[in-house]
Amino acid sequence: MSSLDAEPHAPGADAPRSPGPLLAIESSCDETAAAVIAADRSVLSSVVSSQAALHERFGGVVPEIASRAHVERILPVIREALAEANVTPTDLSAIAVVTHPGLVGSLLVGVTAAKTLAAVWDLPLIAVDHLRAHLYACRIAYGEEAFPACGLVVSGGHTNWYDCPDAVRATLIGSTIDDAAGEAFDKVARLLGLPYPGGPSVQQAAEHGDPTAVPLPRPMMNRPELAVSFSGLKTAVRYAALGNPNSPEVPAPPLGERRIADLAASFQAAAVDVLVGKCDLALKQTGRPTLLVGGGVAANRALRVGLTDLCERRGVRLCIAPMELCVDNAAMAGLAWESFERGEFAPLDCDVTPGLVRA
Repeated sequence: MSSLDAEPHAPGADAPRSPGPLLAIESSCDETAAAVIAADRSVLSSVVSSQAALHERFGGVVPEIASRAHVERILPVIREALAEANVTPTDLSAIAVVTHPGLVGSLLVGVTAAKTLAAVWDLPLIAVDHLRAHLYACRIAYGEEAFPACGLVVSGGHTNWYDCPDAVRATLIGSTIDDAAGEAFDKVARLLGLPYPGGPSVQQAAEHGDPTAVPLPRPMMNRPELAVSFSGLKTAVRYAALGNPNSPEVPAPPLGERRIADLAASFQAAAVDVLVGKCDLALKQTGRPTLLVGGGVAANRALRVGLTDLCERRGVRLCIAPMELCVDNAAMAGLAWESFERGEFAPLDCDVTPGLVRA
């Protein structure tokens, strides 16, 4: 009998006991993930199946390909997470699943699997906000003292700032008005002929370049509102790489290896300057003693250095999600324990919400 075929919980068992771990499922975009998290927020297992190779030739995520891959991978990933944690369904206290935001087809795969398992195993279902979970990854890594805090979620699909008075509440206070930071990295990588995903490839190329070689704008950096824009920066990189159609008499330098490295380094420096500058503004606005940072772009080394310097100057505690919790994963859905402890469960007819839920 496989771990997914175990008998459901016997109804009516009322003997008090400490809660067992919960199973968390994440399928919001292009990673199929499952994790088992104990009540003390320790991660007993975390399994992530990346689809990067499937989307590489397109330079970005193709929703239909992503959802089909989730269908193929969801049950093997869940089985592996349970086996790695050495638990069976009868050990579990709940099923947690990310329901928003994300790609609708991808979300539906994870939510359908979670609903089915919750019904078969007679377990409560908990809906998880993907963006709040990115911030909660810091709670898993640093403990309860991570809150209250100002939070930044910086990823391929989102660049958002939050005011977080505690682990449950997160009020959106600022965001990008166009491209997310990770999306800009992907588009610049494709422009420069670098591999997908763009974050790691731009960072690698930038290590061999001069961040001051190409003067690039820092859009909206010095404006008082907590908002950013990366479309103008992306366009400036395009003109520097391929030439400005408005000035055809001034050709762009050849796009050789050195030029690519300099453009990557200059773009990365500009993007980091903007993100760090707006984090400074968010800390001033909220007055919080801690800065939480999660999401795929939080793995960028230059951004980590810039945020470390900022927080040291301001006397603020910096909590950046560990590398393994920056990319989309299910361990960060340990956020579901906050709902479990409050008795807040989702009905089996709950639905997905693809767009951003503004708290």
